[in-house]
This record gives sequence, C-alpha cells and structure tokens, in this order.
Amino acid sequence: MSRLSLPLFAAWRQTLRAGYSWKALRGDLSAGLTVGIIAIPLAMALAIAVGVAPQHGLYTVLIAAPLIALCGGSRFNISGPTAAFVVILLPITQQYGLGGLLLCTLMAGVILITLGLLRAGRLIEFVPYPVTLGFTAGIGIVIAVLQVKDLFGLHLAGTPQHLLEQVNLLIRALPSLQLGDSLVGAACLATLLIWPRLVPKIPAHLVALAIGALLALALERLGLPVATLGERFSYQLDGVEYPGIPPFLPDLALPWNLPGADGQPLVLSFELIRQLLAPAFAIAMLGAIESLLCAVVADGMTGSKHDPNAELIGQGLGNLAAPFFGGITATAAIARTAANVRAGAFSPLAALIHAGVVLAAILLLAPLFSYLPMAALAALLLMVALNMSEPHHVAHTLRIAPRSDVLVLLTCLVLTVLFDMVLAVGVGLLLAAGLFIKRMSELTDTAALSRQQRQALLDLPEHVLAYAIRGPLFFGAAEKALSVLRRFTPGVKIVIVDISAVPLLDMTAIAALDNVLRDYRQQGVALILSGPTAQVRLQLRRAGMQRREGQLAYVQDLPQAREKALRWLGENLKP
Repeated sequence: MSRLSLPLFAAWRQTLRAGYSWKALRGDLSAGLTVGIIAIPLAMALAIAVGVAPQHGLYTVLIAAPLIALCGGSRFNISGPTAAFVVILLPITQQYGLGGLLLCTLMAGVILITLGLLRAGRLIEFVPYPVTLGFTAGIGIVIAVLQVKDLFGLHLAGTPQHLLEQVNLLIRALPSLQLGDSLVGAACLATLLIWPRLVPKIPAHLVALAIGALLALALERLGLPVATLGERFSYQLDGVEYPGIPPFLPDLALPWNLPGADGQPLVLSFELIRQLLAPAFAIAMLGAIESLLCAVVADGMTGSKHDPNAELIGQGLGNLAAPFFGGITATAAIARTAANVRAGAFSPLAALIHAGVVLAAILLLAPLFSYLPMAALAALLLMVALNMSEPHHVAHTLRIAPRSDVLVLLTCLVLTVLFDMVLAVGVGLLLAAGLFIKRMSELTDTAALSRQQRQALLDLPEHVLAYAIRGPLFFGAAEKALSVLRRFTPGVKIVIVDISAVPLLDMTAIAALDNVLRDYRQQGVALILSGPTAQVRLQLRRAGMQRREGQLAYVQDLPQAREKALRWLGENLKP
C-alpha cells in the first residue's frame, strides 16, 4: 500500500480476497441478528450508566457501528457503547452535560483518525499487558459499584464525584432499599449466572430481562413498586410527554447546540475545547486500545489479520459522525465481537445487519422498552463488570508475574478505582517504562575483556588498557557503562574499547562518550573503538567524533586495535 493512500475499507478488501459465498451470507445474517439482539439492552444500559437517556446508546449502534464496519480494518469487530468507557464518560456528562459528552466524542474521533493517518496502529502494541489488565479490572470494579444504586432501588443524597464518596453515599442510603427492585435484581442476577449453563444457545440477558419485566409487573400488582425505564426517562412529541424512548430516528443536531450540565445549550469556545481536550485524548487512547485488542482477539478466533491503521480511521469516522445524531462514544466490544464470530460471521456485513436490527427495535419495539426494570438493567451491567474485571485472570497473573509487573498491575487497578482511568494509564505506562529501562540498563555493562578477547590482543604494554561494553547504550545505561572508562591508573596512554556488542546509541550516550573523549584529550590518552556497527559509527561521526590520528580511531576488530595501539606507542604519543 502506498504511504499516501488512505488505509480505508481494508476489511472489505480482505473479505473479497477470501471469496464471498452464499454460505458466508447465511453466516453474516445469522451473526448480525444474534448480535443485534444482544446489543439492544446493552446499548441502553450503557447509555444510562454514562448519565444520558437510553436512546443515545441505540443511536450509537445505529450510526457508528455501520460506519466503522464500512471503513474499518477488522472483518469481525462489532462496535457500539462499551463498559470500558463508563468511568471516563460519566464525569464528562456530569460536568458538561449531553452536549459536552457528544462534543468530546467528536474530538476523540478526530484524534483517532489522525492516529490512523500517522500509521500509529502498531504503537498500541507497546502498551504493557499489566497496564491493560489493571485498568480493565479497575473499570469493572467501578462499574459494579455504580450499579448498586439501581440494583436495590436506593435513593442517594447527592451526586458522588469519586468511588469512595459513592460507597459512602450507598451505605448511608441503605435504609431506602426497595424490596421490589431488590427482588427483581436478584432474580435477574441468578438468571444471568445459571441460564448459560442450561441453555447456552439462547442469550441469557434476554431471558433475564424478560423474567425481570414479568416479575416487576407481578410485584406491582402486589403493591411492591419497581422502578422502570419508562418512569426514569421520557421524550416529548408535539408538546406531549411520553414515557421511555422515542420510536423514531434521531434528528441531525450540532453537539454544541445541545444542553450542557445546566440544561442550557453549550457555547462553543476555545476554552471549552481546551477543557475537553484531555478527556478526548483519554477516550481516543482507550478506544484505540479496546478496538485493536478486540481485533486481535477476533484474529485469534478466526485466523484472519486486521489492518490496525484502517481500524483506527474507521473508529474515528464512527465517533466523528455519531455525535451529530445523538450517538455517544463507540468502540469495538470484545464480548459482542466474540459472539459475532461464534454465530458464523464472515464479513463486516454482519455488523451492518446488527445495526439494522437495532433500527427495527427503535421503530417497532420502543414502547415495550418502557417496562424494563432499572434493577434488571443494573444486573445486566453488573455481570458485564464481573466479566470485564476477570478476577480469576487477575489472581493468576498476580501469582505468576514478576514483581515489577505485579506492581504495575496493582498500581493501575488502585488508581482506576480511587481516582480515574486517565491517571491510572499514565502512571502505569510511566512505571512500566521506568521498570523496563531499569531492566535494560542492567543488561548493559563495561567489564574487562573475556579470555578469547584477551587472546586476540595478545600481550599489550602496560600503557594500554582494554574494556568491552555489552548492551544498548541509552540514557538509562550510558553513564553507568561509560563511567568505568574514566577510572584508570596514571601512565595509561591508550584505551581500547570493544563495542561490537553495542547495537545502538542514543543522544545521552553520544554526549557521555564525547565527554570521555574530551577528558582523554586533556590527559593525553588515545581512544580506539573496536567493532562498531555501521549505524553506531555513522552516529558518532555525525556527532563530530571523527578519526583523528593519535587521539581517536575506529577499527574492525581487536587484532586491528592491537596493531593500531602498538603503532601509536611506537610513534611515542605525547599528551
């Protein structure tokens, strides 16, 4: 592919190369219907979790999912609202309202497109696994705590800003526990846990929601109230207010004209964009990590190969377009993608069909959604959080991982739970990078020559010292490795350094070596560098460290270094 060409429609090109058939079409139809049914309640529940009306989750699937499938780089990814974004999006909604959330999503889409155009898809692979596992587990814990309120019908005295405050308010609100909501939540949780073992082919969450809705109706007749979606959310049509979600398509609207946290339309300004820039970057980075990780999982299940840059551009376009139609942040969902593969998907057509199922649900079934109990949706998200946190996987990793990786994982998890995911990922990456640099610096050392190297030099006069540097010379190791060269006894005239095992230098190492050379010149000591690679030699020459007779030489191996040293000594080098 040309560097100038846009990496678009990569998934469709892969599909055409694989050869499309009637069997593939049947697989796409089956998978699209299955995943579409799964996506409907999840999209609504996740929209509620981030603080907006449930229809915005459906609009996300309706707009973002097909656009990402059309332009992206994975044949099997299913995109839409995901649980991972809850901890980022909820604070944005609380502070800036729906308009701020959609504007931030739009900005994240621009960042994702930029990352794709810059071919940054492969850079996501450098995010360490303990960082990903740590913040994912932390997000699962936060989401689980957020569902306790609706699961038990509690009435909180305020809007918490962080998890500890949330827990404190939940404890204080325990006397307001509603028996009806608690019974519905418990029944749905039990169904979600038991049903997959009994009838795995029928999605458990559909059965759980049906049982929850029927139980809620029965409890209402017995005088036990149960909070429903229709009681919590409503819409207006021709000046009349109706419960639930609107049974029609969203209108085109500029995100900055939508209401902010105070209910008034946002005022687009440079200051607002500046305030939303940091969360937009966080959304973009998490979206990139989630979507590419999802594509890797799909590749492992199918043997296919995704285009990471095309996937980033597709995700960016989806998040750029969705806010104009009320859609919130979208990314690829691992659970829905896995269900898509297991249901027989062959191409991105399955994702388009899944969006069509959501469209049909909006137009035909919207009135029925009003009867969904809030406790049932909370139970659904609680299971999503449990699966997302992967407690068994975290425990296994803590048991077998090196201590440094355990430290990174726990740091990311704790910071995600107590503060926010942006801080957790930033600190986790810095901590992982610092530990990696430390480990790499420990691999680089300066030591006396090996026996084989000493034999290559034979017997050298006492005026000549010889060392060997092994490993990369970068900012974490350069000073330690090169400091040895400054320690030698008086009377030394020549120092030979074997650098054949040095694969690379950075600017810190070059500056340190230049300082060593400057000290040698002042003391009348010559330096012979043996075995530098072509790249290392080019770097040193570009830095101004040119050959200079009697002061600096580059030779191919140690025998040549010996000949050069003896010749310089024979010429009576003087300081």
